[in-house]
Amino acid sequence: MPELSHPLSDAQIVSFIADGFVRIDNAFSADLAAECRAILWRDTGAHPDDPSTWTRPVVRLGMYAQPPFRAAANTSVLHAAYDQLVGQGRWLPPQALGTFPVRFPSPNDPGDAGWHVDVSFGTDTTDFMEWRANVISTGRMLLMLFVFSEVGEDDAPTRIRAGSHLDIARKLAPAGEAGLSLRQLSADGYASTAHRPEVYATGSPGTVYLCHPFLVHAAQPHRGTRPKFMAQPPLLPARPLALDRPEGDYSPVEIAIRTALER
Repeated sequence: MPELSHPLSDAQIVSFIADGFVRIDNAFSADLAAECRAILWRDTGAHPDDPSTWTRPVVRLGMYAQPPFRAAANTSVLHAAYDQLVGQGRWLPPQALGTFPVRFPSPNDPGDAGWHVDVSFGTDTTDFMEWRANVISTGRMLLMLFVFSEVGEDDAPTRIRAGSHLDIARKLAPAGEAGLSLRQLSADGYASTAHRPEVYATGSPGTVYLCHPFLVHAAQPHRGTRPKFMAQPPLLPARPLALDRPEGDYSPVEIAIRTALER
């Protein structure tokens, strides 16, 4: 069993580099998930025991930085995993879990189920399609999926194209530090990643998926019976990624990018 200081096995690190994500069960406690969920339920304006109040396919809630959310993002297991994937001293402890798209069972299209990558800089413009990403992922070390409710295959789990981070790295490389806008990245509908196998980010409360920042993913309609509570915050950098470290001390996030560019 992996040590607490190294919760990810060598095989999981290799899988992260190849597939772009790793799943950690029990990354935070079910009790902590329930505490957070109670806050979120209150803010949805819906009632957990009255499906007649679940009138929209998705309710978007604002930034959550209350103590239970910060605690969920900063467990010992997660801190150690951040070190393993990004490198010690290269990331900032999360101070919030970002926004929550709470998804309710519904026959209606939620309107946000397209494939995409999460861009990370140039966010001073109001046109989010002009927000940008570059090959060194300025402004983001990881995409993270925090599961706060039971999520099975019918409960609108996030769809992941395993290995798609490699395709996106190759697409971003020619654009250099300026990178590409979300509009440019999305122009072909992510056709270069369409051949990648699709994985569902299912799990119980307390499950966390740590994902490469270039991983292509998507929401989907909710066909189940229980609302889905999940956050997808970034892990922010203390130091930027580097693809040409003189000391050669590359993190798995950097190794994945370097591997993609060598092919």
